[in-house]
Amino acid sequence: MSKFQAIDIASILLITLGIVLIYIGGFYTPKVMLPPIITGIGFFVIAWVFQILKK
Repeated sequence: MSKFQAIDIASILLITLGIVLIYIGGFYTPKVMLPPIITGIGFFVIAWVFQILKK
């Protein structure tokens, strides 16, 4: 497994976790919970930075 494949897998996992956290914070609970939503967006940002650093 090369360095780029590891970064791709980590990015996919971070995006998946971000989607799950946003779903839990926004739709699963009776009222909107901001900490999981903000954390989910943070996972998207980290995955984006991984993709930029890969180039």
